[in-house]
Amino acid sequence: MAGLSAVVITLNEEANIEACLRPLLEVAREVLVIDSHSSDRTRQIASELGARVIETDWKGYAQTKNFGNQQAHNDWILSIDADERLSPDLVQSLKQFKGAEKTVYELDRFTNYCGTWIKHSGWYPDWKVRIFDRRAVRWQGDYVHETLAIPPDFHRMKVSGKLLHYSYQNDADHWERMERYARLSAQEMFDKGKQITFIRPWTSGLARFFRTYLLKSGWRDGRQGWKISIRNAWLAHRKYSLLRALNRKTSV
Repeated sequence: MAGLSAVVITLNEEANIEACLRPLLEVAREVLVIDSHSSDRTRQIASELGARVIETDWKGYAQTKNFGNQQAHNDWILSIDADERLSPDLVQSLKQFKGAEKTVYELDRFTNYCGTWIKHSGWYPDWKVRIFDRRAVRWQGDYVHETLAIPPDFHRMKVSGKLLHYSYQNDADHWERMERYARLSAQEMFDKGKQITFIRPWTSGLARFFRTYLLKSGWRDGRQGWKISIRNAWLAHRKYSLLRALNRKTSV
């Protein structure tokens, strides 16, 4: 076993949690589930599988993940989302894991969108730092966005094998999550005092479509690439439209 603590944050992940945890139990000395008061069977399933479950209030992505890392018994953290799975090849690689000083480890995330593996559209390649020493690396960010604060002298190593990401199960799931993300993003920008012109939602939407469909070769993903490009554009337009609405409300 590698000297890893796998940390997963959850909220109503009953449909995903078993498939997420089973490969983690093969490679980590400890699997820790940080649950923000799920109303489904997430905690029960995780406990029955052998994970250690801690229930806590939602603190935003960065702070909830940091809280989970602090509860771990090992310093080396494997940070995984509930809709992600370790592929068999990645499981084999992680069984041999030995952490080196001043090094973080990137996993090759491959996204499945409504049943189709996406190879372009800005979604692949998509290397993500997911293994790190919590004594030197921690999550930072606001309520919505989170990134890892990695010391500049640290090395990045790639781990062989895919991290399989099952992002959206269907169109309704995608629209619901985009709306939630747009509202959280708008509120976050509003809280920072961000002001924009009336044209910003339109220019941002068009720019996002151009970037996804043309610059990131979304057209090569066929119909799904078109859908991703259109919805990325809608999301950019939506969050700035909501920000404009918040700003107008306070100026009245």
